[in-house]
Amino acid sequence: MNEKMNRMEFLKRLGLKGASLFAVYCAASGLSSCVNESMDPTTTTGGTGNELILDLNSAAYSKLNTVGNYVVVSGVVIARVSATAFAAVTQVCSHEGQRKVVFNAGEFYCPAHGARFDTAGKGLNSTGSRGLKTYVTTLDGTTLKVTV
Repeated sequence: MNEKMNRMEFLKRLGLKGASLFAVYCAASGLSSCVNESMDPTTTTGGTGNELILDLNSAAYSKLNTVGNYVVVSGVVIARVSATAFAAVTQVCSHEGQRKVVFNAGEFYCPAHGARFDTAGKGLNSTGSRGLKTYVTTLDGTTLKVTV
């Protein structure tokens, strides 16, 4: 059986409780594993295979009709970067694997430790130096396809 377990559940199974569980969990949360299995989106929406299909007329995705806005779909941050272009990256920051990446002021940003990335996923500072995984976007009328 190949079950995934989060850090808190693992520590509970070790028998830690109360204050000791809290102390170990907080100390361990600063560590990251060698392999981050959450780096890729796990589901698709309205697509087939490895793609997301977004109808920009839908209320859920209408923010993408305005340059500078973004949405998060299935672990992918999708931003409108110009009148004719979109950028899509993983929501998981390469710095510590936290699912916090957003789009702000023309770049992708992780508020956890200030990692910054350009619209091509390239790191713009030392905490963002590993970059972000990017995805291809294709606009056809009001339908945006993101290949993941």
